[in-house]
Amino acid sequence: MKSFSESYKAAGVDITAGYKAVDLMKTHIAKTMTKGAMSDIGGFGGLFELDLTGISKPVLVSGTDGVGTKLKMAFLMDKHDTVGIDCVAMCVNDIICCGAKPLLFLDYIAVGKNIPEKVASIVSGVAEGCVQSGCALIGGETAEMPGFYPVDEYDLAGFSVGVVDKDKVLNNKTIKEGDVIIALKSSGVHSNGFSLVRKVFDVEKNDIKSSVAELGGKSIGETLLTPTKIYVKPMLALFDKITVKAVSHITGGGFYENIPRSIPKGFGAKIDKNALEILPIFSLLQKTGNIPERDMFNTFNMGVGMSVVVDKNDADKALEILKANGEEAYIMGEIIKGDEGVVIC
Repeated sequence: MKSFSESYKAAGVDITAGYKAVDLMKTHIAKTMTKGAMSDIGGFGGLFELDLTGISKPVLVSGTDGVGTKLKMAFLMDKHDTVGIDCVAMCVNDIICCGAKPLLFLDYIAVGKNIPEKVASIVSGVAEGCVQSGCALIGGETAEMPGFYPVDEYDLAGFSVGVVDKDKVLNNKTIKEGDVIIALKSSGVHSNGFSLVRKVFDVEKNDIKSSVAELGGKSIGETLLTPTKIYVKPMLALFDKITVKAVSHITGGGFYENIPRSIPKGFGAKIDKNALEILPIFSLLQKTGNIPERDMFNTFNMGVGMSVVVDKNDADKALEILKANGEEAYIMGEIIKGDEGVVIC
């Protein structure tokens, strides 16, 4: 017999709704089970058995993040099955920047009112993100918090752990002048800068559901809800074949903040603006909000979700591997001497 509290329900927390949500999400979670996953959902902790075959000095790499105010778009569009992909992506894309393979994921969903079908829809996106990144969804938490969140809103965050051999942690000390910077295309705005996006498009007052010519006939709402691209599997394939010197996940802070994070002192990144394949949503954003170009590159990914530094002699092979694994990749710049950070010209 499952527990039930009439008093707690009167206060706004329905325990039975929580049980139903767990039952509904189990089919989604089952799709993510990898070899190391040991736990059933509902226990106190998620168990995962490490397979250290071929790893002599295992190093655990962790990442945590949320979806941010992009969730407001999900509320407005009443579409909740993609933001979970964003949540996973923001964690595992960070982990891959160290050269690590993501192994497991846990989510945290806080709701004003637990509507089991909506929670299951959110988790379906989380599960899809885990499938795309090859990690197991081994646990999570759904917290019903009446009076703290509006009844039709929620927050979503996650936590992931990966592993890498200590000798294979990416080492940017080998970076030198003339190394090539490869761009991996983004799927859209991803999950950053949405406070500015929402202000520019005034999403709560304007029509965001109608077709927009500049966006290829898609609506602003549909375009903005496009989930963050997950780069784990193609990057693991790349690590297996060539020496990658540095990787940057282009998130909040855009080019100017994220690319220098993976480049050692004494070097900078020279980006060829003419080589960039800037997505239409960014052009529309800049035009609508009259946003200076510098601010655009300092806030958004501008069509580049991840940058990769390789030796010039490895560039063609790197592009071949990435494209063979489904990535749209191209050379966007090179490493230069000096502490100038990012130079876009």
